[in-house]
Amino acid sequence: MYYHRQVTPEQIRQVLQAHSEGISLRGISRTSGLAYNTVVSIVRTARQQAQLVHNAQVQAVQTEELSADELWSFVQKNKSNVSLMN
Repeated sequence: MYYHRQVTPEQIRQVLQAHSEGISLRGISRTSGLAYNTVVSIVRTARQQAQLVHNAQVQAVQTEELSADELWSFVQKNKSNVSLMN
């Protein structure tokens, strides 16, 4: 998964943990001492692996009900910004 890298599994774990906490990639690079491109590569590889797991696990999910509360809030909030054209 992380071939030909001079980083330890612990450094990879720390990079992914920091990324999941919302720290910027450049911030992670500064605090970890790893090159920015290395941090980006670690995050991209993890994203690709996570996508593969997601695609394998989540297939044809059956639902009876769908909630769109946030969408309604957005529509309701912007309702006053709409004008009728004649």
